[in-house]
Amino acid sequence: MLHDPIVNQPAIEADRFDLRPLRASDAGLIEFYASDERVAKATTSIPHPLPPGTIEAFVARACDDANDEYVWAMDGTKAGGPELMGVISLDRMDCNQCEIGYWVAPAYWNSGVASSAVAALIGANPLECRTFFATVFQDNAASARVLTNNGFQYLGDAESFSVARNAKVATWTYSLKMD
Repeated sequence: MLHDPIVNQPAIEADRFDLRPLRASDAGLIEFYASDERVAKATTSIPHPLPPGTIEAFVARACDDANDEYVWAMDGTKAGGPELMGVISLDRMDCNQCEIGYWVAPAYWNSGVASSAVAALIGANPLECRTFFATVFQDNAASARVLTNNGFQYLGDAESFSVARNAKVATWTYSLKMD
């Protein structure tokens, strides 16, 4: 489905880091982290091993004004941290609904980065979503906790194809309705 293109994607402040639009210079760190099998297998779309050019194409799409998905880097430089700790995205759906997706570099797992990024994104709500959705693999309980800690409610079980696993994987789907 085509939507209006994203123009001037906003930066979003969080406590320990900022969510900022991706830039071409992020490709190296994204490739480093996304090439980790644990990260790839926690997503539907990251292949493992990464084919050449995959991340450059991803960053180019994310930086393209004609893109209909917001993609941010979790940038910790304001607190003396790394330029990229993970990536979070917001994809517009029908009827003022959006889907959140995220991954965090293994070095920052269990540090609250994902929970803070989701909270900041929901708080800013740049697409003025009435309902947020997210799906996590059932073998990724930590990611499910990120969602429930941010007020998401469990909707049900399903399955999604994981490129890295080359298989359908059981998922949990969550939603958050904005008042």
